[in-house]
Amino acid sequence: MLEFDNIRLELESFEEPMAKLKDALHIDRTSDEISELEQRTSEPDFWNDAAKAQELQQKLGRLKKKVDNYNSLSAEREDLLALCELANEEEDLDSLPELRDSLAVFKEDYEKMRLETLLTGQYDANNATLSLHAGAGGTEAMDWCSMLYRMYRRWAEEKGFTCEELDFVEGDEAGIQSVSMKITGDNAYGFLRSEIGVHRLVRISPFDAAGRRHTSFASCEVIPELDQATEDDIKIDMSDVRVDTYRSTGKGGQHINKTDTAVRMTHNPTGIVVSCQAERSQLQNKESCLRMLKAKLFALARASEMEKIEDLKGNQMEIAWGSQIRNYIFCPYTLVKDNRTGYEEVDVDSVMDGNLDGFIFAFLSGMKNEK
Repeated sequence: MLEFDNIRLELESFEEPMAKLKDALHIDRTSDEISELEQRTSEPDFWNDAAKAQELQQKLGRLKKKVDNYNSLSAEREDLLALCELANEEEDLDSLPELRDSLAVFKEDYEKMRLETLLTGQYDANNATLSLHAGAGGTEAMDWCSMLYRMYRRWAEEKGFTCEELDFVEGDEAGIQSVSMKITGDNAYGFLRSEIGVHRLVRISPFDAAGRRHTSFASCEVIPELDQATEDDIKIDMSDVRVDTYRSTGKGGQHINKTDTAVRMTHNPTGIVVSCQAERSQLQNKESCLRMLKAKLFALARASEMEKIEDLKGNQMEIAWGSQIRNYIFCPYTLVKDNRTGYEEVDVDSVMDGNLDGFIFAFLSGMKNEK
């Protein structure tokens, strides 16, 4: 029957793309690497270095997941082909809606996996720390910062990632002045590095009694979580770091709000500032701050192509007009447009609910084309 033939032909058309996807994901090479790592985990002295062993196991888990996901996608296509052939032979029209739905799910899964082939950076697979800062626009900007905070949390939750709030500074009247959160999940940094920059909002202000249109800005900063070996290689002269302690302002009960558990570190040579108030003890917050500081210095060193941290100078982005990477327009029409790729969405509400994959894919595709 024609309906079944169309579905079968569409599934068969994925044979070559699936083969290319397998090559792009290096499935065969990854399978060999998995065998080597599994052999190492069975060695008697494997747990002598617990930190290194744990890191290797995490890597093994990521590699296995990648291979399993590809094999599952390939099996999904084969099962659909068999089901289509069987339903066609029996002229089972009742199975058509299920086949169409299953085909749509397969195509969506294929696109998600194809997106992973664009994540080729050294730290793309790592967790990420995302920080938002309100810019020009006063209360408007702080409210905009809180909207972006919600947007990224919704995106992370949709991906199955976990979010841990590290630092939170409320706005003077409304919204958020600044916030940092750790986002944990496969390829979190690889996806989120497309969001680094200034985000601009245009809307009718809910804080303006005259109902005038306002423009607000907020910046997004994303740094990867470094592995233990890389962290150990980064040496910081603590005499160059000012450490301030203060009382946490977020949730956490009586202890966290009545003692100076929150920590802020300022690296004087670069002007980089990090802060954390997520933990109950000052020592834990200091350790978290130091990890974030090392990650920021590492990212700055790579961007500046310098090896010595002492030679680095701070590079603070200007959170104002002319520096934005993306515009979110709520009036007189609705549009979200990325200035770097030209990709746009007219459904602003969907974007603010975390529908960012189109922007991320366009950015990663552009990066690949440039390379």
